[in-house]
Amino acid sequence: MRLRRRRLGLGAVAVVAGLVGSALATAVTAHAATGCEVTYSVTSQWAGGFGAGVTVKNLGDPLSGWTLRWTFGAGQTVAQAWNATVAQSGTAVTATNVSYNGALATGASTSFGFNGSWTTSNPVPASFTLNGVACTGNVTGSPTPTSTPSATPSATPTVTPSATTSGPPAAQTVRVFWIRPTDKAFDQRYQDGISSVMREAQSFFKQQLGKTFKLNTPVVEVVNGLHDTNWYINNNCSGSDHYWCVVNNGQAELQQRFGLNSGDRRWLVVEEVSAEELNQSGGGGGNGWVLLSGHDADGAAGLNGAMNRWYGGMVHELGHAFGLPDSTSTDGTCMSGSLYDYPNCTFSQTQKNGILNGPYGNFLS
Repeated sequence: MRLRRRRLGLGAVAVVAGLVGSALATAVTAHAATGCEVTYSVTSQWAGGFGAGVTVKNLGDPLSGWTLRWTFGAGQTVAQAWNATVAQSGTAVTATNVSYNGALATGASTSFGFNGSWTTSNPVPASFTLNGVACTGNVTGSPTPTSTPSATPSATPTVTPSATTSGPPAAQTVRVFWIRPTDKAFDQRYQDGISSVMREAQSFFKQQLGKTFKLNTPVVEVVNGLHDTNWYINNNCSGSDHYWCVVNNGQAELQQRFGLNSGDRRWLVVEEVSAEELNQSGGGGGNGWVLLSGHDADGAAGLNGAMNRWYGGMVHELGHAFGLPDSTSTDGTCMSGSLYDYPNCTFSQTQKNGILNGPYGNFLS
């Protein structure tokens, strides 16, 4: 892979709506309103393993703590979780809040995630309960003028997958991965921010070339890394220069887990890994890959300066991935230092021809 040494500075988704009514046998008394909504997303999947994200929304009265339960339907198992304490007994799974996310006001949400394993299939759980209340999308709690207990759900839970990650995305698309080390909590801003950067670059290519690349759904595949931050920084490194260690370690993990290879003509691959040694880690692009470390991931998430800097950086690196070399530092093209002036940089006609006639030109439509 040709990568230039330059610091840029730069699933299956189901919504299970919720509640149930459970009226205690008393005289006419107003009972606590109960209800919940759960979104369960398979954020990444590979042979034998997967990552999932779960969002819990409280529709009823405020909660001081919560326990979410579900049953896996195909023998899946939970291996590692964050932002919740998750235990499993057979097919039954229990997730309990941790110290900082137990309180849920009416309408408030919290999220947690986990890595798991699967064998023959990985279907979304059919139903969930929150503190013993079935999540079905309604809220109960009106006075009950009867002494006859009732525990009949007002609706049947529904599972509506809107996307799938059970297989690889279509060929000749740009496949984007965010690698989250084991010691970094999931943060939705990264997935959303990297998605926005990719859509901006997609729009720029269309403006410049009259054609552009295709993105997938979801745009960003969240990969729960197999190692902590220090491993990505230090593994397979010699000497004190760790500039390429982070992105090369991330690339090797993606290649192993997703069956990718250097110059993979099925997809053009973008990797962003949330690990970086201060003033040492960077990234680059070439031969169908964009490799970026924590500085760029933070920037895309809106945590590291003006967004145009990160837009320009992604356009620049995608140019390399499509086959373009660096240009001189002041020529006004995005393949030069003018990337920092984005959106006031362009592709020259020579560069446009290089992309369209290059090894990945047939990816553009």
